[in-house]
Amino acid sequence: MEPQVNPGAGATTKKKTAPEQTLDERFVYKDDDIIDKAFDWKQFTRLFSYMKPYARQMLPLVLVMMVLGTVTKLTVPFLTSMAIDKAIAPKTGSPSLTLLYTLTASVVVLYLIQWIAGIYRIKFTNIIGQRVIYDLRSDLFRHIQKLSFNFFDKRPAGSVLVRVTNDINSLQDLFTNGVVNLMIDCVQLVGIMVILLFINWKLGLAVMVTVPIMFFVSTKLRQKIRIAWQDVRMKNSRINSHLNESIQGIRVTQAYTQEQENMKYFDAMNSESKKSWDKASAMNQAFGPIIEITGGFGTLILFWLGAYLIQSGELTVGFLVAFSTYVSNFWDPINRLGQMYNQLLVAMASSERIFEYLDEKPNVSDKPGATPLPTIQGDIKFEKVIFEYEKGRAALKGIDLDVKAGQSIALVGHTGSGKSTIINLIGRFYDITSGKITIDGKDIRDVTLDSLRGQIGTVLQDTFIFSGTIRDNIRFGRLDATDQEVEEAAKAVDAHDFITKLPGGYDTEVEERGSALSMGQRQLLSFARALLADPRILILDEATASIDTETELKIQEALKTLLQGRTSFIVAHRLSTIRHADKIVVLDHGEIKEEGNHSELTARDGVYNGLIEAQFRFL
Repeated sequence: MEPQVNPGAGATTKKKTAPEQTLDERFVYKDDDIIDKAFDWKQFTRLFSYMKPYARQMLPLVLVMMVLGTVTKLTVPFLTSMAIDKAIAPKTGSPSLTLLYTLTASVVVLYLIQWIAGIYRIKFTNIIGQRVIYDLRSDLFRHIQKLSFNFFDKRPAGSVLVRVTNDINSLQDLFTNGVVNLMIDCVQLVGIMVILLFINWKLGLAVMVTVPIMFFVSTKLRQKIRIAWQDVRMKNSRINSHLNESIQGIRVTQAYTQEQENMKYFDAMNSESKKSWDKASAMNQAFGPIIEITGGFGTLILFWLGAYLIQSGELTVGFLVAFSTYVSNFWDPINRLGQMYNQLLVAMASSERIFEYLDEKPNVSDKPGATPLPTIQGDIKFEKVIFEYEKGRAALKGIDLDVKAGQSIALVGHTGSGKSTIINLIGRFYDITSGKITIDGKDIRDVTLDSLRGQIGTVLQDTFIFSGTIRDNIRFGRLDATDQEVEEAAKAVDAHDFITKLPGGYDTEVEERGSALSMGQRQLLSFARALLADPRILILDEATASIDTETELKIQEALKTLLQGRTSFIVAHRLSTIRHADKIVVLDHGEIKEEGNHSELTARDGVYNGLIEAQFRFL
């Protein structure tokens, strides 16, 4: 759903809103609503299934390094207790410097092993994490490429961009560090609990009595934290969407001096994002004090009961020191697990949004058993075609149209009459509501999309120029074309002369959308691209609307070459460009009002003549 007001795109009028309305109430995108669901273990499993391809390859190495590091860490306090009880202050005999030096050297070696194991563990986990992120991002981008037009009709580009960038990036720490750290902390916790109970089960149980209390309190924050991080993602998505529109609409914004209004709008969104982040971050920080308070309470129990056990002879000073170290090491992984859970909640909030897109089904797709469309002649037939963008609001109302191969068909009519809808249905970018569209007698729903669209070429009014060279932009029509074929296509549409005058000729680098080129030059490139593709069906959607009269006259001859032998559909408001079409179809409110060539239609006192008179009235 589009926002009600968006000055970022250069809007010149402002819709008044009630003072009590918040930014969220006024500017809401449907797909960015907070997903309020319980923790989904199925989704959690699905997310971590991306690690499976690398589990056999590198996970054993990671586990070896993890176990090695954990064992060495858990051994050090035990050696410390031995140094105190056996070498420094033994109950019987004198202190032993030899034993002390031996134990000290052993501790140094253990720390060295722990350090080396940590280096390789981090190296292997980073490799796995980056590969998982690569796969996830590739899957998402590949899936988005397959989604239908109506998916993008309902979503701003910035919102889609956030899913592929920010939401994927938020999973990076989880896969590179989080998963292995989680395993390390769990192993370390189990190991410490076993050691504590082995040293003195009474003291061990007394210290660990605080753990259930801590988990009970911390779980109360979980749901709120998850929703808070989802809200952060939602706000960031809106900012990205607004930035995208602002950059694309900067000329309109400056032309209507709406910079201040645009900045106010952005500041409001930025402020909302900051508030959301502060709220989520504050909840995150709440885990730290909980751990510290419960840890402090556990330390009090440790020294109070430990002193008593030393006096009663059940515990030595060395073991109390070791016990203290183990307890300290016990609270650290507990604290990290709390942080890990927060990290997991952030990841779940992002993964929900990622999988929401991955689970989106294309409205238009190959049906089971669809066969490739063979090379076509170009006969196209619409049989009682009805199409609705929204249920109950028909854009086309029972269209019957018979087009023979090689014919040029001009579609004319007022804005909203259904011209663009017809050409979108030919390429099956939308599926019809009822009726039938056939090409050479084959229902286009029975053939594969690639084989259908591969034989259709389209030239739009708003030509898209990709970042790259002029040559690459023309070659986009057929990627295996040679340099000579590219230049021949440019010559055929009279684009060769202006290209050779550019600093780098065909190798001139152009920026995104070709901002350094004129509208007419961009259109000529699109003609060359279409000609190079050599489609059997050609669609020109207001293709000459942005070209001046002199340039239009130059390409009329080129268009004859372009249209020759092809079935073509020409959508145009400038009626002078379609007078030579084999058939002119006049549309009005989704219905065909008139059909015929220019001479036949002008001989009638009908809708077509009315359009011509209206156009001449403004000349």
